[in-house]
Order: sequence, then C-alpha cells, then structure tokens
Amino acid sequence: MTTPTVLWSGSTDQRDPLVVLLHGRGSNELEINSLAAPLSQHYALAALRGPVVLGPEQFTWFENRGIGRPVPESLRSSIDWFRGWLDGVAATRPVALVGFSGGTAFAAGLVLDDPVRFAGAALLYGTIPFDAGVPTTPDRLLGVNILHAQGVNDTVMPRELMASTWEYLHERSGASLEVYRTSGGHVLAPEVVAALSPWLERVLNC
Repeated sequence: MTTPTVLWSGSTDQRDPLVVLLHGRGSNELEINSLAAPLSQHYALAALRGPVVLGPEQFTWFENRGIGRPVPESLRSSIDWFRGWLDGVAATRPVALVGFSGGTAFAAGLVLDDPVRFAGAALLYGTIPFDAGVPTTPDRLLGVNILHAQGVNDTVMPRELMASTWEYLHERSGASLEVYRTSGGHVLAPEVVAALSPWLERVLNC
C-alpha cells in the first residue's frame, strides 16, 4: 500500500473533529477537495487519495468485480490501510466521512466494518458494498448518522445496487438518516452540497 497522499484544509487544531473526503473511482483528491471550500472551518478537512492506481492522476479505493462491487480482499486491505493512517492523525478525534460515487462504497465499508469509530458518513451517489466482507446485517448501523443522496436519473450506478442500498439503509440498517433523492444524475446536486455543512456541524457538535 502507498503512503497516503492528503490535501489538508480547515482547522489546524489537533483537538477539532476531522472530516475525510473520499473521491470517486478514477478521480483524485484534487477533485473531491472542491467540497472543502463551503464547509466549516471548525473542523479539519482531509481530501485523501485512493491507494489503488488506475492511471495518471486516476485512483480508486479497491479493485472491482464490477461497478459498485469491491473485491473483498482488496476492500479489506484498503480498510486496514485507511485505519492505520487514521489512527495516526485522529486517534481520539471525532471523525466523519464524506464519500462520492466509489468513495461512498469505501465510506460505507469503513462504517459497516466499525460503526462506533465514526460520528457519521455522507454517502453521496454511490452504493453499499454488499457481499464484500463487511457486515450488512440488520441494525448494523443502529443510531449512526448517515446522510444519503441518490439521483433518480443516475445511469452510472447499477439500478439494482441503488435499490438494495436504499432498502438496506432505510429499512434494515437502523441508521439515523437524512435523505436526498434528487432529480439529476450522477452528480452532486446543489441542495446536497448546501446540506452537507449543517449536517456535519450537527453530527460533529461544532
């Protein structure tokens, strides 16, 4: 695994909460860092680069068996890599995850693997990593703060995975949900971007 590449912004106070921004497949930390500007300066922001190289300036979080379907061993390796980094920078700090597309699958994998470690996760325009070695049992996310956004005209994510993700989060996970189902496709809708900062402030108590 590579040494983590991180773009830092926001608070430099080591006592403040940490928000980790996770980009989509084939993207990078520079692109997801565009989300950092409108967010609060009351917490640290880390735009992290995925450890798996796809091409020049193109990265991801795990090897795929298909869109939204991680190879279990690859997901496990990346979760362990991430947790090693996180323990070094935020061992005792509250942490929230913000994932887009493939970054959503990774964020969901992290919080399903260890629900008590994270204050919340924004799962934006992506899917849960089913059958990938992390538990998706009933009430696995009981009380966990989740902001969930889907585009009704999303043609990138498989429809069956979007439906399964919706069903799991809303009917079986036990999560404390804030939900946005937007009219567009596989793109961050303005109302979702606008909702992100107040949601983070609420779940991080800042």
